[in-house]
Amino acid sequence: MENETLKQEIPEQKLTDDLNIGIGTKETTALKPGIVSVMMVEIETLGKKNSKKLVCTCKHPDKEEPIKISGVKYVNKGRLDIQGLWVNKDDDGNLRKDSALAALIRKLAVTTAQGINGKEIETILDDQGYLVFKGY
Repeated sequence: MENETLKQEIPEQKLTDDLNIGIGTKETTALKPGIVSVMMVEIETLGKKNSKKLVCTCKHPDKEEPIKISGVKYVNKGRLDIQGLWVNKDDDGNLRKDSALAALIRKLAVTTAQGINGKEIETILDDQGYLVFKGY
């Protein structure tokens, strides 16, 4: 009975097409680190705790479509660390001085996260092969 309902909702052709796909010859190519142009900055709310994170939509020189970057590699307590651009506030409602986002803002010599918009920023690969901003 469930199969009949499924067949009514999805045409028979779609059900069998994906079952008959072979293995391709092309490998996924990761974007190389380089300088990206930030086209837009926005705050996204994520997770069960509704944590806020800065997400930058960027133009990469090797890709036609925009990409999103929301992490930075920066100096944290004397060592290099990779963190997301979380909006962590202090008791006064300002960005925490020791946060990854604050480190990126200082590196770019701007005063707010909005100031990142329009900047050209160098990127590097994180441990999983994703691009993050270079904040040191």
